[in-house]
Amino acid sequence: MAAVPVRWGDSEKSGVGPRLAVVSAPEGLQPTDELLEELAEASLRLEGATPQEILAWAVGRFAPRFTMATAFGPEGMCLIHMLADMGAPVPIFNLDTGYQFPETLQMRDRVRERYGIEVELKRPELSVADYEAAHGGPVYATDPDRCCRDRKLAVLTRAIEGMHAWASAIRRDQSPDRAKAPIVGWDRKFGLVKVSPLANWTKSQVWQFIVDHDVPYNPLHDRGYTSIGCRPCTRAVMPGDDERAGRWCGFAKTECGLHSLD
Repeated sequence: MAAVPVRWGDSEKSGVGPRLAVVSAPEGLQPTDELLEELAEASLRLEGATPQEILAWAVGRFAPRFTMATAFGPEGMCLIHMLADMGAPVPIFNLDTGYQFPETLQMRDRVRERYGIEVELKRPELSVADYEAAHGGPVYATDPDRCCRDRKLAVLTRAIEGMHAWASAIRRDQSPDRAKAPIVGWDRKFGLVKVSPLANWTKSQVWQFIVDHDVPYNPLHDRGYTSIGCRPCTRAVMPGDDERAGRWCGFAKTECGLHSLD
């Protein structure tokens, strides 16, 4: 599917429908029946839209209370490129758990150099050393769910305070949970609207966009890391393996919790 550049200020001209009426209080959105109905209608209308059109709609509807979290994965880098190309004023942040690969953190500098965007690092209250000391060692080795809750989900909860919507870089073909993701929907776990512009894209489309637009990407992808999370819980995979097979190897865990339905 060819992507057509769209300026976010032209969202009403992009064929994806008008902006929704604001039905929120200044401090946050409430999942009223009216809002949920509007989101469902918008999601259905945007099913055939390009990611740029979806982003244009989301920025037009929710900015300046629209944000994006990124781990600098290929999908996230595509969205950053699109937002920069659109000139959209969207704050972007990274959940810096303290366990990320150096190559991942270096992507922040590459984003700044290429797009002039300063990705803010959001960190847990405790450093890695203090966290491990408080729990008698690395929590990820025995209870990765708790480690993700403490060092990612809790941080995200604080990072999105005051926001009404956030952009997700998930694709439906990545996992069973993600296969159910709407283009636009209410994220009941975090209490705001979740927008997934790449939900209908495939891995091939993502990498074609990266090649076509010379989008920076994490060099670990060239070394067999198809999905990159925290260093202790991520490994390279063999050709033909599921792209998320390298995450939490040895545990019955496929999601950190940011995008699971539970």
